[in-house]
Amino acid sequence: MTARDAILAKIRRSLKVGGADDGDRRAAVAERLRVHAPGLVPARGHLPARARVDLFVTMAEAVSSTVTRVASADAVPAAIADYLRSHNLPQAIRRGADPRLAALPFADQPQLTVEVGASRGGDPVGLSHALAGVAESGTVVLTSGADNPTTLNFLPEHHLVVVRASEVVADYETVWTQVRGTWGEGQMPRNVNLITGPSRSGDIEQTILLGAHGPRSLHLIVVDDLEPTDS
Repeated sequence: MTARDAILAKIRRSLKVGGADDGDRRAAVAERLRVHAPGLVPARGHLPARARVDLFVTMAEAVSSTVTRVASADAVPAAIADYLRSHNLPQAIRRGADPRLAALPFADQPQLTVEVGASRGGDPVGLSHALAGVAESGTVVLTSGADNPTTLNFLPEHHLVVVRASEVVADYETVWTQVRGTWGEGQMPRNVNLITGPSRSGDIEQTILLGAHGPRSLHLIVVDDLEPTDS
């Protein structure tokens, strides 16, 4: 018997399980995984669509994110250029291959240089498109891959994220349901990053330091794509 087997056997004995009831326990685990029973869901984010977006913005700003709200996706490049000017940054960004980002009218901002691909660490500004925003915490959800490389989440000092208002959900459970619906049952992207505010650390004398392990600035561009009838 290996050390691992011995440890597991000791755990089984302490729990008074094993032998004949193993099949029942395995079936119970399989059923639990199949039904995806939700955890305890806070009521805070369960609001009408526009109020949910307002809460998302409030919660994001409370954790040191900055937010620009635009009326349409066509206004995103101008919002990016404004952010770069206001922070005295070069008019240059790096984005992934996300078709939603590729469709933006960057040509309307001829001074803005847009490069595509993963960051190698020398880019001051990265641009991503969120899978979703989470109203209860002001979190943005980003999945890895060529469309939105994870390196853009962590290597540039300034991380800009486009979030569609229609994709702001109430809670994390809704996000996981969406991920399973997008990638298929039993399939996941390599990484699902939940980002709440810029990188920070309080390890040194309990003083909050932004940018300790990633971007020191997280700027969200929220696109109002809700229908007029959405309350």
